[in-house]
Amino acid sequence: MFSGDCMYKFFQEQLDNKINNLNLRTLTEYCPIDAVRVRRDDKEYLMMASNNYLGLTFDERVIEGAIKGAQQYGTGSGGSRLVSGTFPLFTDLERELAKFKNTEKALVFNTGYMANVGTISAIADKNTIIFSDALNHASIIDGCRLSRGSVKAYNHCDVDELKYLLKEVERNTRKLIVTDGVFSMDGDIAPLDKLYELSREYNALLMVDDAHATGTIGSGHGTAAYYGLEKEVDIQLGTLSKSLGSVGGYVAANSTIIDYLVNMSRSFIFSTALSPADIGAALAALHVLESDTSVLRRLQNNVNYMADCLNSIGIYATNDTPIFPILIGSNEDTLTVSNYLYNAGIIGTAIRPPTVPVGESRIRLTVTAAHNKEQIDYVCQSLHNALKQLDS
Repeated sequence: MFSGDCMYKFFQEQLDNKINNLNLRTLTEYCPIDAVRVRRDDKEYLMMASNNYLGLTFDERVIEGAIKGAQQYGTGSGGSRLVSGTFPLFTDLERELAKFKNTEKALVFNTGYMANVGTISAIADKNTIIFSDALNHASIIDGCRLSRGSVKAYNHCDVDELKYLLKEVERNTRKLIVTDGVFSMDGDIAPLDKLYELSREYNALLMVDDAHATGTIGSGHGTAAYYGLEKEVDIQLGTLSKSLGSVGGYVAANSTIIDYLVNMSRSFIFSTALSPADIGAALAALHVLESDTSVLRRLQNNVNYMADCLNSIGIYATNDTPIFPILIGSNEDTLTVSNYLYNAGIIGTAIRPPTVPVGESRIRLTVTAAHNKEQIDYVCQSLHNALKQLDS
């Protein structure tokens, strides 16, 4: 018997369990046509599951930024940031990100996941207590696990419970409060103003992950700006892969924190840097967001229109963010609705555990600046038909 047979048996048992619970994940190939349409098996579909909120992945200005980056600096960085991988575009992007977030400095990571994991595990030692929202992104949860700090999770956006937990800890204990700015599966906005008040009252560092907030809410500058707290929030983390149409993550903070991460964050130190094309695209997208207000305005108009459409068919929706969770419940029913939408030419992905709690499976719909009203109308009517069929 092969010595690893017991491991393979375990792997297969876990996969079989997912199959039995209608929870097996598989990769699906889509060929993008433009920012909102994809092709699969010679059929065209309307994409309603993307995080390409501003539709910039097909913006000519962003594409040109990627091309220029590759032409000027080559196809790859060739090394980590601390060895040979910091080319001039990195300096430009980090300077612009710091300006965008109204902080002293910014630091680019290879992904938003790596930014969260690398930041939290670096700043939280064994004498640190981390206070984390129960619905924070997996990258925050994993960063907490990798840190040497103890973790206290508070109920979702429950400021009263957070205050109770903070009161139990000595004031001089090092403390970190960390939250998503916009929660990726529910689309709601963290009460960052109240979290900030608690962070000052109880002498805690405050960190917000703006992956789904940058380029979507308020002025587009993120959750801290949304609440007028750009200079007060200690750490603003974000991604280059959603509204900014590229790939990568970043942290914006004061000079001390950024310099500390350069020296202590393992996911930053021990990774080959992003390619010039990635950085060139992100820098161009940031310029678009800053200079072309029509892009954000189109997104926010579409968010309002989508919310109105959903409410008109009896589905409660707010116009806070581009994320519209359609709560179904069971995995089976959620897959039924997702398949109905798919047959109608719409990609509306079924979100199941462990991404969301058991019994809270949902269709997560997202709207972008590139959608039009006719497409939104069609999606809402198709969803209405799918839910009616489910109830029949």
